[in-house]
Amino acid sequence: MQERQMEQAEQLQPARKDVCLVIGAGDGVGGAIARAFAGEGMAVCMTRRARNLSQLEALAETIRGAGGEAHAFGVDARSEAETTDLFATIERDIGPIAVVVFNIGANVQFGIRETTTRVFTKVWEMACLAGFLAGREAANVMVPRQRGTIIFTGATASIRGRERLAAFAAAKNGLRAVAQSMARELGPLGIHVAHVICDGAIDGVFTRSRFDDVTPLLEEDLILKPDEIARNYVMLHRQQRSAWTHELDLRPWREQW
Repeated sequence: MQERQMEQAEQLQPARKDVCLVIGAGDGVGGAIARAFAGEGMAVCMTRRARNLSQLEALAETIRGAGGEAHAFGVDARSEAETTDLFATIERDIGPIAVVVFNIGANVQFGIRETTTRVFTKVWEMACLAGFLAGREAANVMVPRQRGTIIFTGATASIRGRERLAAFAAAKNGLRAVAQSMARELGPLGIHVAHVICDGAIDGVFTRSRFDDVTPLLEEDLILKPDEIARNYVMLHRQQRSAWTHELDLRPWREQW
């Protein structure tokens, strides 16, 4: 009798939404990705460092105001313990994680003679080690279900180094290698892993700080727009497994490459 009552109680509970977890969300690409997946009817979980949690809460409130479900977490993505706890909390309290987007940038510029061991290590931890941790934990929850999408945000530095970018390029090249290795290992297990190279300036705080007025660039589609980047992430998740994309490069139409 008790078992039957438990089964009936479970049946009465509303089905839990699939979750999209965006690690490294903010006002730019990460926020646009979160809004896009919320628009797909998914519960969105977003992370930033704890000191920036108030900004992330504001983004979550905006998504909720538009009718979506959003949750903000203050997490140091470089911490194995915090990352493991994050995945466990979401799976237990919110829903099954169907999409994980790793979107931490760490774009810092130092000449090679000014690049300290501390700087190099910190950039690698942010842009590569944290990506490995996110990817591993995503695999741990997705493989038993034989479904899920893991997307890593890359950059021009993922495929070539340039002056003053030794630390950033090393980290982003490493992240790309992690993504490729995961795609080959997890694809046959039903998990879609993709790496997206955003090759060009992206509209946001960093780009706007470098130009007096970005309006002409936006009007002529000369810089990447976060909402358009986000559309491609949703497309990757929607792809049928007979034609998966494992690496996608996005750049404005007149960008040199």
